[in-house]
Amino acid sequence: MEIRVNPTRMELNRLKTRLTMARRGHKLLKDKRDELIRQFVILVRENKELREQTEKALSGAFARFLLARAAMPIESLENALMYPTRRLSLKVTRENIMSVYAPKFEWEETAVTEEGGIYPYGFVDTSAELDSSIETISRVMSQLMELAEVEKATQLLAVEIEKTRRRVNALEYVLIPQMEETIRYITMKLEENERGALVRLMKIKDVVRASR
Repeated sequence: MEIRVNPTRMELNRLKTRLTMARRGHKLLKDKRDELIRQFVILVRENKELREQTEKALSGAFARFLLARAAMPIESLENALMYPTRRLSLKVTRENIMSVYAPKFEWEETAVTEEGGIYPYGFVDTSAELDSSIETISRVMSQLMELAEVEKATQLLAVEIEKTRRRVNALEYVLIPQMEETIRYITMKLEENERGALVRLMKIKDVVRASR
């Protein structure tokens, strides 16, 4: 590596200060990376459990919906689901996870009409399978919101882990070794200059003594 610095004590002190700060930053980034990985593993496990529960519930709801579709005329099914009686209000905030701001969903479901509850239709022309499907989807909505939170947080943590890993590697394998090598180079140059100055001083003394 080509070193382009002035081999002076001022430059040496400056590099030593930078090296101390780089080592301290490297340790902090490694600690951050390890904690991010720990949080990431926790979220991955939680995400896996939530996804399995949600997919199981939705699979049952979709299966019952298919049964309802097979048992009911298509016109009756479309009319039953045409005008929903409930609406969803969603508020998005942010949660700080090791300087990673993951979305946090706060939601509430309100009924537009008091009669009918979660069912946007009457029970005369509909089947029990459709009722069960609607009930399951309404119940699983909270799990879907939580699953969306966890999945997005997992994605953001994965990106931050990669960024932190690159910074740690850049400090550990590039910047710190370069500064250490430069410090060794300046130290050797200064010692060499000191030896040269000492030799010159001794020669001057010998010349002075010989001239007496």
